[in-house]
Amino acid sequence: MTNMIGTPSKHTLDNHGLTNLNSVYWSLSTPMLIENIVQRREGMMARLGAVVVRTGHHTGRSPNDKFIVQGGESEEKIWWGDVNKPMTERCFERLYDRMRAYFQGRDVFVQDAVAASHPKYELPIRVITEYAWHSLFSRNMFLSVADGAISNHVPEYTILHSPRFHALPEVDCTNSEVFIIINFNRKIILIGGSSYAGEIKKAVFTVLNYLLPQQNVLSMHCSANQGTESDVALFFGLSGTGKTTLSSDVERVLIGDDEHGWGDDGVFNFEGGSYAKTIRLRSKLEPIIWNATYHFGTILENVALDTRSREVDFDDGSLTENTRAAYSLQVVENTFNQPIARHAKNVFFLTADAFGVIPPIARLTPEQAQYYFLSGYTSKLAGTERGLGAEPEATFSACFGAPFLPLRPRIYADLLADRIKKHDAKVWLINTGWTGGPYGVGERIRLDYTRAMVRAAISSELEQVQTRIDPIFSLSIPENCPGVPDEVLDPRQTWSNKTAYDQQVSKLVSSFEKNFEQFKDDVSEGVIKAGPRA
Repeated sequence: MTNMIGTPSKHTLDNHGLTNLNSVYWSLSTPMLIENIVQRREGMMARLGAVVVRTGHHTGRSPNDKFIVQGGESEEKIWWGDVNKPMTERCFERLYDRMRAYFQGRDVFVQDAVAASHPKYELPIRVITEYAWHSLFSRNMFLSVADGAISNHVPEYTILHSPRFHALPEVDCTNSEVFIIINFNRKIILIGGSSYAGEIKKAVFTVLNYLLPQQNVLSMHCSANQGTESDVALFFGLSGTGKTTLSSDVERVLIGDDEHGWGDDGVFNFEGGSYAKTIRLRSKLEPIIWNATYHFGTILENVALDTRSREVDFDDGSLTENTRAAYSLQVVENTFNQPIARHAKNVFFLTADAFGVIPPIARLTPEQAQYYFLSGYTSKLAGTERGLGAEPEATFSACFGAPFLPLRPRIYADLLADRIKKHDAKVWLINTGWTGGPYGVGERIRLDYTRAMVRAAISSELEQVQTRIDPIFSLSIPENCPGVPDEVLDPRQTWSNKTAYDQQVSKLVSSFEKNFEQFKDDVSEGVIKAGPRA
């Protein structure tokens, strides 16, 4: 007979076809989960209370192993292709049956939670996993259900997660032993073969990216914060571009660091926690993240740990460059505590330009905003995905989040254009990548310079300075900015070899033009002409 520990919901696991289980640990508190993590040797306690865990072979997302099940009303809506690979209902059912059989006789941890803080758009979810630390991760990352409401919680989507259950590609129609499968028709997500916790949060994000645009809500891969005048700023970008870092500002209130919605009544967070990169973390530069990593209940993923002193070493990337801290926003003092913030006044597109030619800050026209949003130019950084080498790779990711977009990019771009126009938001392109040369020659733009530029943009200080139009990118670039040397604002002037700079510009412009061919039928002539021209 199954042993229930915790507070189970009336909507039991029998509804998911999970039977003959051993013990079910249901919505355990943080201390109870930590006790299980240590007792089961899933992780170790660091000094001051964080839990250090290892994900094994998979230290980043596995984008080539993500599938969406065909059929039903979602069939015609999905943006099918390399991002959203199809799986038949038959293959899904076979894998689902094998996965449920795997769980028989085993302990499971269940975490009931909610995604999206807006009462109108909240998504009740359930995460069922075989590891206590993944249950704690889910408790940290998603919004909690009030203790008195747990017993009546009915999930709309259920995640079945098993790192030790591996797919058989020849049987299960997968590309490898790893799988992330989303079934919009059955409202089930299957994740297996990988312990990397980011797969859980991004799978739920993908579901919200499917549901909310159909309700006229822009779902966004961005961080958000708010100033003393309730002015909201958004920071779009892929992993490693600075979303978490730049939104974690001691002078502003943090709304969230990765996933948000922008509806008719304002901006709202999808999550209740943060999943911050910690490699080479510094207390002086990122005090909010630093303090959170030493908090009881925080999970440190693949961070080096001295097993005697229990001190962590954020400079050690021997396991991966993609070291992470997963913590609840409740441990961050300066956080937004309302379900909905105001509309955004400033929108920042973040790119880590490995070529070293994108200006560190530029103001975008509405047409340029659509162009650069659809382009989503950045560089993938080592460790965030399987298969990446030691050097960054230039890439284009539609809407700064293509791996998580189940619908066509134009849908998100049109919603953003509507929000920008309606609320008169200023849009900026920020390069958090390289200056003085490409990766390997130049150096990363200093964080304090980037922060100074962002603050000047938000405070409207840049409205008072002269600008110049870049002859290639046609971007409006300020000639000076408080706290930033003037020469830093002109990328060409930071290169000692101007001929090499011109060659890199030409190469990048060609990449932009080639990539944007896929969107030419979806946008106006003005948007097409807003891109760079060699």
